[in-house]
Amino acid sequence: MEPKLEIRRLSSLMPASGRMNTKIITKPEQAKVIDVSFPPPWRGERPIYINFDLWSRLTKPQRDMLLLQTVCWLTGVRWFKPDLYQGLVVAGLIGGLFESSQQDAVGVIAACGVSTLALLRIWRVNNSQESQVNADTAAIRIAQRRGYSEVEAAEYLLGAIEAVAKIEGRSTLNFIELIRCQNLRSIAGLQVF
Repeated sequence: MEPKLEIRRLSSLMPASGRMNTKIITKPEQAKVIDVSFPPPWRGERPIYINFDLWSRLTKPQRDMLLLQTVCWLTGVRWFKPDLYQGLVVAGLIGGLFESSQQDAVGVIAACGVSTLALLRIWRVNNSQESQVNADTAAIRIAQRRGYSEVEAAEYLLGAIEAVAKIEGRSTLNFIELIRCQNLRSIAGLQVF
């Protein structure tokens, strides 16, 4: 498989938001088929690392769905959306600055602690099984615009999750993958057990 041709094909498959915010990078030395790291708020471009030697072992529809799911998860991570936790981060930082100007060490620690807890909560929400399931659903919607039916897209994504585990030499799926597979089986109308 020629990585440059596949990257071009995958880029054309992505939604416009994915093309703007993500970049596919070949990384032949990695043990994972596809890998991303949790995107920090200061990084505009979100890299997707693919080992194309392992990637080529998946079928084309499985590759499509795996990439779409990854892009949907990456673009779904929102650091700056107004809600309670972002408000707590800002309030904690402002409080920490105010307390440091007052030279109150306990106040600084308390304010920074509030910010840290709120940041941890934001990280947990974006790394939760719910965010992965939402990314699966979003990937299926995008795949439907690319010519797949809902059932086909769910089946291909399910197959990709299971195939990636085998390719990477894992004998079992992790907890989040099991939840995702169960949800995808439900969407595809397969027997859920």
